[in-house]
Amino acid sequence: MVGFDATSIAGKGFAVEGHVGVVVIGAGPAGVAAAIEAAGLGLGVMLVDEHPVASALIGIDVPWMFGERMDGAVRNQARMVERVVAARPELQVAVEAGVDVRLGVYAWSAFVEGPTSRALPGPMLGLADEERAWFVGFDRMIVAAGARDLGLAFPGWDLPGVMGARGFAAAVGLYGAFSGRRIVVLGAGAAGTEVVRLARGAGIEVVGVVDVEGGTALAGVPVYAGYRVTGVEGVEVEAVTIARGDGAGAMRIACDTIVLAVDVVPVVEMFDLLGCRTVFDGGRGGWVPVVDEDGRCSRPGVYAAGDCAGVSDAALGDVGLAVAAGRAAARAAARDAGLAAPMGEGGPVVGGLDRDMWRRAWLAAHGGPEVMVCRCEEVPLGDIVGVRPPRYLAYDAAKFAARDVRTLAAEGPLNQDQVKRLTRAGMGACQGRRCREQVQAILAMSGNQATGSVPMPSYRAPLRPLPLSVLAAFEESPEVKENWTAWFGIAGQWHPHWEKVPEDLKYETRWNPGVEE
Repeated sequence: MVGFDATSIAGKGFAVEGHVGVVVIGAGPAGVAAAIEAAGLGLGVMLVDEHPVASALIGIDVPWMFGERMDGAVRNQARMVERVVAARPELQVAVEAGVDVRLGVYAWSAFVEGPTSRALPGPMLGLADEERAWFVGFDRMIVAAGARDLGLAFPGWDLPGVMGARGFAAAVGLYGAFSGRRIVVLGAGAAGTEVVRLARGAGIEVVGVVDVEGGTALAGVPVYAGYRVTGVEGVEVEAVTIARGDGAGAMRIACDTIVLAVDVVPVVEMFDLLGCRTVFDGGRGGWVPVVDEDGRCSRPGVYAAGDCAGVSDAALGDVGLAVAAGRAAARAAARDAGLAAPMGEGGPVVGGLDRDMWRRAWLAAHGGPEVMVCRCEEVPLGDIVGVRPPRYLAYDAAKFAARDVRTLAAEGPLNQDQVKRLTRAGMGACQGRRCREQVQAILAMSGNQATGSVPMPSYRAPLRPLPLSVLAAFEESPEVKENWTAWFGIAGQWHPHWEKVPEDLKYETRWNPGVEE
């Protein structure tokens, strides 16, 4: 009989590379402001930002929709670091304030004590670069992860040359590596207006702004209000065809890039992973963390600042609001650490018009059954609504004819995890970033229910796609490594799987000298 299992990690130390009072995730305006403020208040601060991301991630639209419109310079990581620092001069101020700034580093996981993780020495943040992964201990975390591109399908949106508003902003302003020259912008709201402003400042031609509803007049730029996209020409974007909702007014606009800028979405994966309470708020852009006036989340020691706590037209157009939110979160963290700090200046996150209605209007205007919703797994709208298996599997179509989203809704609450398992929508390399909100809205519209009634899909680490070589390079502590070669006394663990395990095979105790039979 096996007594104590020496292969268990219970009571063993984790390999943690240092400890910091406050770790800030995201080096945008909110994150840098939070880091500088926290350092000035006497806290040890680490500022982590994944930019410049690897060219491999850019190729699969992580973290934003880059649309294969970045030039070859992005393959030179050192050069991209220089450009990121040049684009964000406040990073130098952070360094001079004593902040430990880590660029090109991914925050891929975080672990805090809970019912299934009581062996942790304390809160730990999983970090990785292009070569290895490691853990850092922390007392408090300020998440300033910003917002990401909202994917909304239309015919041809899966072609190279279709990118998002945040991807465009990064290509033009952060990386200086945009390879297009002539763009069409989809969306005439705050996100689309910002894209036009950035393009003009960079000398990029904007040949039209298309919006399924109304549109704001933009001097010198044609605005096609009440139009929808009917198709995209070329192996990669060469032109876009549009028409009114009734099919009238059809026209062709030559371009090399289409920027999807209907809206952006708060980045909430880290909050969800840490167990912070989230709610669906259409006025703040979708799922957002529940925060108090200083950005405190429901889990003690976790704070939100900037667009990840909610997006609004005002916030998208005023960097000062993000800066104020970052300072407020830093001051709250300092006070919670027992340090003297003034009250925050950010105030609660205030939303605006119900952004969910804009998204529904777009999907309703482009809702053909063959429109590709999940680009990674090639799942069209019709297969999601029909809850059909992946097309590469052989199945009896007649057997599934009577099943669809409506029948599922009649049997119980709809959820994305259920539909993900049945159709694979959201299971691709982009980790659902291009289709997550679409699938949620499609389920809600098909089930005639509020969008917020469809739960957020589940997450697990890593929050960023990482090569196995990076995770394999993680160095565990000596006491964990000592008995890693056997699990729970499984006798046939090292027996070849193609041979039958002998009935009298004994547990290989030589791998675990602390275990006795």
